[in-house]
Amino acid sequence: MALELKVPSIACSGCIDTITKAVMELDSSASVKGDVQGKSVSVETTASEDAVKEAITKTGHTVA
Repeated sequence: MALELKVPSIACSGCIDTITKAVMELDSSASVKGDVQGKSVSVETTASEDAVKEAITKTGHTVA
């Protein structure tokens, strides 16, 4: 499943790294691409959208 999520709390590449690690813990075969300027994350995963959003939220980021 391909997800395009707005994450307004992204401030730097470190934020992308944190989000990537959280999603990879959920689905080790996931593909995560972050856009710092666009404050968004593209995720290709077999996990549900709700599970991905929850994993990102647990890192302290907000998903719009």
